[in-house]
Amino acid sequence: MPTVSMTVNGKTVSGEVEGRTLLSQFLREGLSLTGTHIGCDTAQCGACTVHVDGVAVKSCNMLALEADGAEVRTIEGMANPDGSLGVIQAAFQEHHGLQCGFCTPGMVMAAADLLAANSAPSEAEIRAHLDGNICRCTGYHNIVKSIQAAAAQLG
Repeated sequence: MPTVSMTVNGKTVSGEVEGRTLLSQFLREGLSLTGTHIGCDTAQCGACTVHVDGVAVKSCNMLALEADGAEVRTIEGMANPDGSLGVIQAAFQEHHGLQCGFCTPGMVMAAADLLAANSAPSEAEIRAHLDGNICRCTGYHNIVKSIQAAAAQLG
C-alpha cells in the first residue's frame, strides 16, 4: 500500500492508505480526528469540509493520496493553541449558530475560508458562500449571525 504524508493542524503525519481511501477516512480513521463529519459521502452536505493548502474542500470527495505533501486544517485545528475555542468557533457558540451540531465543523471551515478571502462579507455573500453546506436543523439565520460576529471580531 502507498504511504501518504501531510501536515495536519501543524503536525507532520503519515500512514499507509489504499488508493481509494478518502481524505475524510484518513482523517477520521487513520488520525482519529473525528470532528470532520461524514454526512452524505457524495460532496453534497459539506459536513466534511476541511482546508487543503488554504482552500476549503469536501474531504469525502478527495483521495488521501491527493493530499500527499499538503497542509491540511481540520476543525480541531481551528481552536486556539491552549485548546480554547477559536474566534469563529466561539462566535458560533455565542450566537447559537449550531443546533444538533452535525453541520457545524463544515460550517466553521466554510466560514474560515470565506473570512480569509473577504473580511467583511455581506449577508448575501455569506449565504452564497455557504451554498453546498447543509444544515438539517435549518439554523441558517444564526449561522449567518455567527459569521457576521466573527468577521467583526477578526476585522
